[in-house]
Amino acid sequence: MPPRKSRHAPVEPRFDPVIHEPMRLRICGILATVDELQFAAIRDTLGMNDAACSKHLKTLADCGYVSVSKREADDSRHMVRWYAMTPTGRTAFEAHLAEIKRIAAGIVD
Repeated sequence: MPPRKSRHAPVEPRFDPVIHEPMRLRICGILATVDELQFAAIRDTLGMNDAACSKHLKTLADCGYVSVSKREADDSRHMVRWYAMTPTGRTAFEAHLAEIKRIAAGIVD
């Protein structure tokens, strides 16, 4: 799948403690570059076990940052979960990255 380009206007920097957790930050980074991704691809890319990956994705979904859908896999009849960043999640992620950049640049106010 080709990388996703940001279509959003600049956001106000805002630290987000939910996104800041290292694995959730990595999950958001991955999902920000695609339209959607299967659970197994997220889990395998990050080298996580099913339980930990599910827990972090549920936290992000509970905040409205990611959506989940289930549908049949292309190569079999079993159902697979697909995750996508919501517009709210994209905005929160971009705002969090902007705040981290401000912090890294020594701008603290």
